[in-house]
Amino acid sequence: MPKTQTRFVCQQCGRVSASYMGKCPQCGTFSSMIEEVVHEEPVARKNAVRGLTGRSQPRPIGEVSGDAEDRVHLPIGEFARVLGGGIVPGSIILVGGDPGIGKSTLMLQLAMEMAKTQRVLYVSGEESERQIKMRAARLTGPDAGSMPAALFLVTETNLEIILNHVREVRPDLLIVDSIQTTYLSELDSSAGSVSQVRECASQLRELAKSNGVTVFLIGHVTKEGNLAGPRVLEHIVDTVLYLEGDRFQAYRLLRSVKNRFGATSEVGVFEMSEGGLIEVTNPSEAFLAERMINAAGSAVAVTMEGTRPILVEIQGLTSPTQFGNARRTPNGVDFNRVLLITAVLTRRVGFKLAEQDIFVNVVGGIQIDEPAADLAVAAAIASSWKDIPIRAEAVLIGEIGLAGELRMPGQMVPRLREAQKLGFKTAIVPKAIRKGEAYPSGIEVIEVRSLDQALAAAMKSSELPKGRKVA
Repeated sequence: MPKTQTRFVCQQCGRVSASYMGKCPQCGTFSSMIEEVVHEEPVARKNAVRGLTGRSQPRPIGEVSGDAEDRVHLPIGEFARVLGGGIVPGSIILVGGDPGIGKSTLMLQLAMEMAKTQRVLYVSGEESERQIKMRAARLTGPDAGSMPAALFLVTETNLEIILNHVREVRPDLLIVDSIQTTYLSELDSSAGSVSQVRECASQLRELAKSNGVTVFLIGHVTKEGNLAGPRVLEHIVDTVLYLEGDRFQAYRLLRSVKNRFGATSEVGVFEMSEGGLIEVTNPSEAFLAERMINAAGSAVAVTMEGTRPILVEIQGLTSPTQFGNARRTPNGVDFNRVLLITAVLTRRVGFKLAEQDIFVNVVGGIQIDEPAADLAVAAAIASSWKDIPIRAEAVLIGEIGLAGELRMPGQMVPRLREAQKLGFKTAIVPKAIRKGEAYPSGIEVIEVRSLDQALAAAMKSSELPKGRKVA
């Protein structure tokens, strides 16, 4: 009879300890140690061969076939953009997001589209087959009677049984919803534990690499916004995607944070509707559609999401504080970045913001992480404090330094081209120190050296000189 032992495993980083600890010494997370009972495996089991292809034989690199497999066409264009142009056969992709954000809806749309040309197996551990069919009927609308015949549904959480279904159906695409509900009966720990998630993901990876089956895993996230389960889960898969957005906003952003077959930080934009997630092919136009012209506290930034420039409206509002300490409330931008910009406005420009509550909002629910939006955030705050609108036809691009200087962000030319395409006539940018690609000729570029010069140019009425101007 196999021996049993008790251990405690951190649900965040996977550290194993012989005794319970209130705080994980490796990742610093409190109350993350979960007790697991482990059976000592026989020697034959421990030494069993586990490989990706069933063979482990060194070969000279010159003898390895270098022919790249063609990507499978994905009809959902925004999804294909995030994946790098399509689905790579035999890849394993992890899709995470908050509860109710639309992960299952998006994956069911993907399954229905791919089932027109491939065999698809959709495995759910959270919904019944009838519930999935009802959601599919809602997504198809009037054509609910014409469901794809190559889409197979099953409700199962036992991985051994799931793998048997895969052998029977022989799908080209496998979707598992979710990895936290899947378990192996040979492990005594509960579904969603570190050992279960790690082992189930590893066996699904072997399935993908050995048989050429593309595997999509849906994963839950913690309250901090990270994928639940061990960190090693993100290392096992080929691609990690996050579906982001405010549940009270219509827009959803599918962001790539890891991709072995394409660029990272790519973003696909969708709009939630009754018929599911609809592609937004021109997100800049969508984010600026309801912008009020000549309103104080509104500025337009050009942010890069992967290789795509996106124009977003940034709103700022200052109000005399009613409390002892003034509040700083950002939505869509980093809190510490707002503190830095406020300090520079106070110390270097002379704005008296110490007794002002400051609110910053990025319209559309998008999250901006890059510092190139600093100038637009500062302009929105300054415009609200002075009650002077920013020039309606101008975009602002630039990073702010602690001395009040402006620094040049990368990929300036694509940003300017996108602004020009949407009808903006002026761009206020940092002065270029190094010689680079020439700016587009159809947009007036005003180069400034400092934040106060940029604000003066942004809030000046229409008498700015034409052409390239250096303040």
